[in-house]
Amino acid sequence: LRDKTINFCKGCLACQKTMQCVINDDANAITAKIGQADVVVLATPVYYYGMCGQLKTLLDRANPLFPSDYRFREVYLLATAAEDEADTVAGTRVGVQGWVDCFDKAELKATLFCGGVTDTGDIVGNAALEKARQVGKNI
Repeated sequence: LRDKTINFCKGCLACQKTMQCVINDDANAITAKIGQADVVVLATPVYYYGMCGQLKTLLDRANPLFPSDYRFREVYLLATAAEDEADTVAGTRVGVQGWVDCFDKAELKATLFCGGVTDTGDIVGNAALEKARQVGKNI
């Protein structure tokens, strides 16, 4: 999402009728792809015990999916953080679960967390990376 232009939701709810957001930016194309995906995998660094702002903004902009016949049934969360405590990802999981709960046919299947990741390359050799690969192979 780093290179995408995704503006904040205006809360106008026009998307509930048109199935597309009135804001013309990259969120419309991404949301359309999410709606057609068999599985959704969300990845984020944990900032202040929550998901990054870019992901939160995108999830807010996914409003057009609510009244649609979205395809996905499974959602997976991948998260990294500098802190290595198991509960570091709890707030992020709650935020993503709140989004998933809005989709009756979907469920958050797994959360994979890798702590102790501060710099580029810190994740190399971490057991959580291999676990993520295995989960990916089984999807």
